[in-house]
Amino acid sequence: MDFERLNAEMRRLALQAGARIMEIYGAEDFEVRAKSDDSPVTAADEAADALISAGLRDAFPDIPLITEEQAASHAQAAQTFLIVDPLDGTKEFVQRRGDFTVNIAYVENGVPLRGVVYAPAKGRLFYTTADGRSVEEQGPFGDQPGKTVPIGVNPIPDNRGLMVVASKSHRDAATDDYIAQYAVRDMTSAGSSLKFCLVATGEADLYPRLGRTMEWDTAAGDAVLRGAGGEVVRFDDHTPLAYGKPGFENPFFIAFAPGVLLVKA
Repeated sequence: MDFERLNAEMRRLALQAGARIMEIYGAEDFEVRAKSDDSPVTAADEAADALISAGLRDAFPDIPLITEEQAASHAQAAQTFLIVDPLDGTKEFVQRRGDFTVNIAYVENGVPLRGVVYAPAKGRLFYTTADGRSVEEQGPFGDQPGKTVPIGVNPIPDNRGLMVVASKSHRDAATDDYIAQYAVRDMTSAGSSLKFCLVATGEADLYPRLGRTMEWDTAAGDAVLRGAGGEVVRFDDHTPLAYGKPGFENPFFIAFAPGVLLVKA
C-alpha cells in the first residue's frame, strides 16, 4: 500500500464528505428515516457514503470496501480492506449537538493501520500520517494539509484520578458500574468516534464501551488512538480488538492510555 497516497485520499474525501454533511446540517429541516435495525439514517449519511465510496473505489479499485450504508452486501471482510462510517453519531447530527464524525480506515490482517476522523461541526481533524503516527491538523482545512500537531496519549495517567470519556447517547448502568471501579478525577461525554480521539490527545485516559458497536464505528478512531500510543482491547479478556469479524459486530471494548491499570471484567 502506498500510504502517502492513501493518507491524501482519505483526508480529501473526509473533508469533502464533511462539507456535504454540513450543507444538510445547516438546512432548516431534513428527513430522518429508520433503518432495519431501527437506527436513524439521513440524507447526510447517504450523500457522504456515496461520495466517499466513489472516491475510494476510483483510487483503490482492488481493495475491498465496507461501508455502514452498504454493509448488507458484504458477508465478511477480506484480510485487507477499507472501512467507512460516513456519518458516525447520526443521533447527535439529528439533535444538532455537533458530536458527529466522518470515519475512513484501512485494515490489514485485523489491525486498523491508518485512519482519519473528521468532526466538521467541531472543526477538528485527526488522522494517521504515512508513517503511522497520529496528528491533529489545525484549520482552516484546504486542499493541501495545513499545520499539524503530533498527538499522544497521556504518558503517565494517574490511576488515582483518571479522566474518563463515555458515550452521550449510549450511557447505561453497566458502564457506570464499571467506571465506578476506578478513581475518577472527572468525566466528560462525547458522541461518535470523538471519544477515541480525546484519549489519543490526552484529553481523556479511559473510554469503556459496554454496548453494541460495529467495526465501521470504531476502526478509524482505533487507528488514530493506536497511532498516538493508545490501545483498544476487548472488555472480556483484554486482548486487542480485531477487525474483519463475520458480521462486523464488535464485542464490548476498552480504549485507554497504556498507563491505565485496567480492572478485570
